[in-house]
Amino acid sequence: MRFLRQTMIGFFLAAVSLGLLVWAVQMIGGAVQTRMADAPAGPPARERVFAVNVVAATPETATPVLTSFGEIGSRRTLELRAAAGGRVVELAPNFEDGARVQVGEALLRIDPADAQSALDRARSDVADAEAEVRDADRGLILARDELTAAQDQADLRARAEQRQADLAERGVSTTAAIETAELATSAARQAVLSRRQALAQAEARVDLAATRLARAEIALAEAQRGVEDLTVTAPFTGTLSAPNVVAGRLVSANERLAELIDPDDLEVSFRLSTAQYARLLDDSGSIVNAPLTVALDVAGVDISAQGRITRTSAAAGEGLTGRLVFAALEAAPGFRPGDFVTVRVQEPPLENVISLPAGAVAADGGVLVLDAENRLEQRQVDILRTQGDSVLVRGDIAGREVVAARSPLLGTGISVRPIRSDAAPAPQDPEMLELSEERRARLVAFVEGNSRMPEEAKARVLARLAEPRVPARMVERIESRMGG
Repeated sequence: MRFLRQTMIGFFLAAVSLGLLVWAVQMIGGAVQTRMADAPAGPPARERVFAVNVVAATPETATPVLTSFGEIGSRRTLELRAAAGGRVVELAPNFEDGARVQVGEALLRIDPADAQSALDRARSDVADAEAEVRDADRGLILARDELTAAQDQADLRARAEQRQADLAERGVSTTAAIETAELATSAARQAVLSRRQALAQAEARVDLAATRLARAEIALAEAQRGVEDLTVTAPFTGTLSAPNVVAGRLVSANERLAELIDPDDLEVSFRLSTAQYARLLDDSGSIVNAPLTVALDVAGVDISAQGRITRTSAAAGEGLTGRLVFAALEAAPGFRPGDFVTVRVQEPPLENVISLPAGAVAADGGVLVLDAENRLEQRQVDILRTQGDSVLVRGDIAGREVVAARSPLLGTGISVRPIRSDAAPAPQDPEMLELSEERRARLVAFVEGNSRMPEEAKARVLARLAEPRVPARMVERIESRMGG
């Protein structure tokens, strides 16, 4: 028992000694780590100040420009078709694709032999009908004269009967004489009735002759139109497209011969989204006649034309969104139906709006403005339009300075050093090139051979190419059209 007690006391003392040893090692290690971690105290940290470009938020009245892409078309396009079948016996010399024809110009003629025969027969029928009308008129005159003569004879017989009656009252005449006078009077009246019937028949014959003449004249007019329809003429001045006939070919009735396009009455069609379309509506829900500009890049020179919106499509179109809008163009030299152009529409003016760089506005409409101590504040604005590298906004930032370009390093409360650009940068001159004679001749030959370029634009480009130094951008655009 004594041995067990002493053993337990020894174990207890050993455990206490081991615990004290571990505790001492931990204290020494912590003291060493604390000593090694201690560093000499540095100077106090200074606040970092960022340099930022700022712009003044000035309210103004701005006219947004809506950009889209469209296709040029002609407002007057007509398919030329054959009114009757036959062989083409005559074709105009300029009946070819791209040829310009004048109003009333004969384009082609179909063999008129059959139609001319029908016209001659119709004229003969009209001559017969006219002869019948004259004969009926003469018969009517004779019938009237015969009726007059019969009426005179009847009057004479009536007076003779009256005399016989007077003589009978005086006892001079006999009953047989009176009866003979009465019979003569009755016969005269019967003759008058017959002449009246003949007159009615003569009048009916005149009416029938007039009807026959009218029918003959209608047939003559139809035959005349048949002959005229064999000659296809231009209903208006325009340009021929896709002709498909040659001299000697047999064509059928209503066959398509060519297409006539008026290149001077052009319009542009372009599609807008529903949101863009809603911006162009007036109070009554109708689209406004907003002015627009269409531009076509041709050999380094932008051909442009002015126009106004006229109408919209009746339906959105199957599988399409937005609205198809049409605009009539004014003078549009150089444009052709089918050209793909850039359309810039002037929207109704917006009042009390602020133009800011696109980088100054966050996606949620937040902007950073400066306070009196050049510290940043977060403000919210309404984004109205996006115009290239700038946006039109409206909000409570009028007269404040706005950070032109946001950065992840910038936020509310940060101190900044504003950089203001009070003066607009001077415009830079375009880069100029000195051309070799071979290169200049190649560019001039390409421009002179470009038939789609208007004469005014062509003269302007040739004048620039004749100068000793030529804008590099113009040379690049012309050579891109040349394919090298």
